[in-house]
Amino acid sequence: MDRPVRVLFVCLGNICRSPMAEGIFRKLLKERGLEDRFEVDSAGTGAWHVGEPMDPRARRVLEEEGAYFPHVARRLTREDVLAYDHILVMDRENLEEVLRRFPEARGKVRLVLEELGGGEVQDPYYGDLEDFREVYWTLEAALQAFLDRHGSPSPAAEGRA
Repeated sequence: MDRPVRVLFVCLGNICRSPMAEGIFRKLLKERGLEDRFEVDSAGTGAWHVGEPMDPRARRVLEEEGAYFPHVARRLTREDVLAYDHILVMDRENLEEVLRRFPEARGKVRLVLEELGGGEVQDPYYGDLEDFREVYWTLEAALQAFLDRHGSPSPAAEGRA
């Protein structure tokens, strides 16, 4: 078997948007029977929250949607940039920071919402629970589109559908 496709989600602090994207992606992979075809993680461009769990509002929304997983925030490294095939960032600030720190990411880093024609995932950190729910639905649509393009369901998964 070929090695798994490696997908990394990146936001500013790795406590809201990128762990939400990771949880959603993990859930979609499980639903489509593609868990063995992908390797997934998330990271932040900044170090403010390293070692912390995800934001409680992000956790709540992921729990409500059956997409929660244990998470500890970490900062993006050069090793990540070299190891991952797709680096999906939440906004232009993240994109510019990744390319500034790691020029070798060019060609594999892009906005996650490019899958839906472009745009940015708004940071819900200063918002309320509804802002986190909106981020969830936006990311879910983008990640379904990503999987439609980059992954196909296994025959076993098709038989369960």
